[in-house]
Amino acid sequence: MRFKLLAGVLPLDRAGALRDALAGATLAAMNIPQVLGYARIAGMPTVTGLYTVLWPTVAFALFGASRHLVVAADSATATILSSKLPALAAPGSAEYVTLACMVALLTAGLLLLARIFRLGFLADFLSRTVLVGFLAGVGVQVGVAMLGDMLGIAVHSPRTIVQLAMLVQELPRVHIQTLLISAAVVITILGFRFYRPRWPVPFVIVLTGIVASYHLGFASRGIAVIGPVAGGMPVPRWPQVGWQTTLDLLPVAAACFAMIVAQSAAASRAFAEHFRERVDNDADILGLAAANAAAAVTGAFVVNGSPTQTATAVLAGARSQFAQLVFAAIVVAVLMFLSGWFEYLPHCVLAAVVFTIAVGLIDVRSLHAILRESPGEFGLAFVTAAAVVMIGVEQGILLAVALSLLRHVRHSYRPHTMMLMPGPDGRWRPAPVAFGAETAPGVIVYRFGADLFYANDHLFVRQVRKLIRNAPHPVRQFVIDAGAIAAVDYSAARSIGDLCRGLIENGVEIIFARVSPYLRADMERHHVADVLGEARIFATLHEALASIGMEAATEPSGPDMVDSATGRRS
Repeated sequence: MRFKLLAGVLPLDRAGALRDALAGATLAAMNIPQVLGYARIAGMPTVTGLYTVLWPTVAFALFGASRHLVVAADSATATILSSKLPALAAPGSAEYVTLACMVALLTAGLLLLARIFRLGFLADFLSRTVLVGFLAGVGVQVGVAMLGDMLGIAVHSPRTIVQLAMLVQELPRVHIQTLLISAAVVITILGFRFYRPRWPVPFVIVLTGIVASYHLGFASRGIAVIGPVAGGMPVPRWPQVGWQTTLDLLPVAAACFAMIVAQSAAASRAFAEHFRERVDNDADILGLAAANAAAAVTGAFVVNGSPTQTATAVLAGARSQFAQLVFAAIVVAVLMFLSGWFEYLPHCVLAAVVFTIAVGLIDVRSLHAILRESPGEFGLAFVTAAAVVMIGVEQGILLAVALSLLRHVRHSYRPHTMMLMPGPDGRWRPAPVAFGAETAPGVIVYRFGADLFYANDHLFVRQVRKLIRNAPHPVRQFVIDAGAIAAVDYSAARSIGDLCRGLIENGVEIIFARVSPYLRADMERHHVADVLGEARIFATLHEALASIGMEAATEPSGPDMVDSATGRRS
């Protein structure tokens, strides 16, 4: 397993270092309030949000490859922690922190295994559709969880539906001053996000909230504040957790692993393509493993490659991980000299900042596009979001992966099938299968749109038999356009062999066209080629049609009937 240190930093010249240093300072102003909010979501002490952008950031800069990916606390993984760990320990307690550190360590182990066995491709099984739905569900869950602090109401439940019921029940006890402050923060941040998205408005609001709380005595007015915050650098320590508890935490780590691989791969790929850079998913997974291991031993919690924070860094001008190292250096200064001021930060201000983050997770534009272009996929996104809100984040991830796989299997199980039919101009054109139609008197050209395997071979056999049985003229030649078939498994090969053997005995010549080398190898291994004979297997559709006397003078037109081997229409 080879790796290159500082691949995301070097090469770096003086001008680039100055540019990235300024971007790192801007990133700190934008993201420090966010990581404090993510700690609040995760149920961790506020200061641990800063820990996530210290040594984990340095670890990824050392071992990762992406020049743009910002690795820090993230709303999705923080929500996963808060959905499971409160059942094992009180949020914010020393035991809770230890459990969160162990989840980060287990996640690091899973990421390391993924790097060793090159499992980065697993990210591809979480489709963009269900990922949009999952993040929307997380946004709703996080937003509802913050409403209690924003209204000055105590809500103690990990379940979103129960939280809503308690909020409705406690509405008469809303603290008006807390509500007004929360509303002002939300309106300000969302307004500036629309008109001036690059301004560090959350940072200014947090700073203003601290100063106002200190001078006006918010705590004495009934406005809850964070209270004393431990300052200084985090002390390295190994999380001590029993074996049974470790096993209980493994599903939580697996859920974090799935989300990290999916989100980080998508973010690093998107920005690498934007800047025309090479993507090294394996190196990034190793960097993420190192980052989570660093989080585990420094009192932090699971870190992720955040798409939103990465976009913020790019907008600030960052072009290498040096910007993130500057960000980490600024966090060191905050921890050493300014952490004492966080005790005056009002809970409602931090909750309102987190609420605006949750609003941003609900990508209305993408959801609308999915609904407009693919209502069926919108249903998958909606079901995923509903599962996250109604059942839980961990179960929502499992459902998201399952739905993504089922969607893929469904396309293979019932693929598009077509046949060549004469058009109004007399030329052949691809058209959906129509029983009772034919390509020419006694000839049918049929296309199956997926690999043949045990689950769809019955569809193939049934359609072929029905096309021959319902043809207007007795079928003499049946040409199978195999351009979309790259493989045939054992079960499908047996069905195809039996089908071809029976049709040949009944006087129907079966011809396979556009057979790739991979498909031909499968046909030979499963003895389908022996049933057909070499004279009935062709690399192009043009050659197959010519073999039965249908020359190119009557060649078909259409994008789906272009020979892959010759590049010409046939």
